[in-house]
Amino acid sequence: MSVPFVGSLGRRLVPWWHRGIAGFAEAGAQFTFCLRVLMELPGAVAKHGRHIVRLVAEISFGSATLLAGGGSVGVVFAMSFVTGSQIGFEGFRGLDLVGLSPLSGAMSGLVNTRELAPVVAGIALAAKVGTGFTAQLGAMRIAEEIDALDAMSIRSLRFLVATRMIAAFIAVVPLYLVGLFASYVATRLIVVNANGQSGGNYDYYFHLVLPPQDILLSLAKALVLAMIVTMIHCYYGYTASGGPEGVGRAAGRALRTSIVLIMVADILLSFAFWGVFPTLPGTGASR
Repeated sequence: MSVPFVGSLGRRLVPWWHRGIAGFAEAGAQFTFCLRVLMELPGAVAKHGRHIVRLVAEISFGSATLLAGGGSVGVVFAMSFVTGSQIGFEGFRGLDLVGLSPLSGAMSGLVNTRELAPVVAGIALAAKVGTGFTAQLGAMRIAEEIDALDAMSIRSLRFLVATRMIAAFIAVVPLYLVGLFASYVATRLIVVNANGQSGGNYDYYFHLVLPPQDILLSLAKALVLAMIVTMIHCYYGYTASGGPEGVGRAAGRALRTSIVLIMVADILLSFAFWGVFPTLPGTGASR
């Protein structure tokens, strides 16, 4: 009587085993794809400079309405302003409960710089730009345009993926700065103008805990997140299959994967740059 039970259990476990093997194979394919793209970056800069400039303009400003199709500047500004306002409201209220409302400026300098601006830029890049990359490359794949490029001895990885990687690197710098500025302005407006905090007190603690190296490290985090987002979305678009429906599935998988990896990479980079128990700049306090 035990043999049928073991056989039934084995049949139930086999699909999980197959999915696990397929997951490892997919991870290996993505890693190989990333290495191949990184090797193509110098050639893309040397041979496709004009194409990169066009992609940077398309990513940053686009050609249609400001939020719907006009690039990512308006999207990043709006998202950062709203999240910065939330930090002003909730952060001030939380600090005021324990009698530390004068430290609202320090909260703005730390949270907006180290976490908010890079993450918002990465998510906006994934939702606005990354899905566009997946759709573009996926449509080219199912229409056999990528195969045609390879047949004409044009390196498709260099022309289609490496150029987008470089363009995303360049475009994320102004996007990051726009988001950082919007979050600073929003938090200060809420804390000073809406909650009545002293502007001088706010500015003092804001500048006290904001050394210049924090902005540079935050920008480095934004660049790493941009690399992850662009690589993931380009991979799923470049390897799409199954017609238009397959392109839609690839865009969904790419967006889910990139958002999860943004959160994981953000935590790991924060630990790498500022430590597990970071010191509060200007005060020497930790934890």
